Amino acid sequence: MNLLKLIWDETLGMFVDDGALALQAVILIAGITAAVKLAGLSPLLGGVLLLAGCLVVLGLSLLRKTRSR
Repeated sequence: MNLLKLIWDETLGMFVDDGALALQAVILIAGITAAVKLAGLSPLLGGVLLLAGCLVVLGLSLLRKTRSR
């Protein structure tokens, strides 16, 4: 049973290393998608906002990691 738990933890860790980063990315993508589909935001502007948002989320994640070490 411990082997199965270890395999599960390692597999999950490959895809989600930082839970906050993953959650923020999902929220960002959902928000931009909703703005483009429901609010009529230009897809080009949505792409620019998505790129900028991803860079901000990544930067904040790096700041959290450097402060914790």
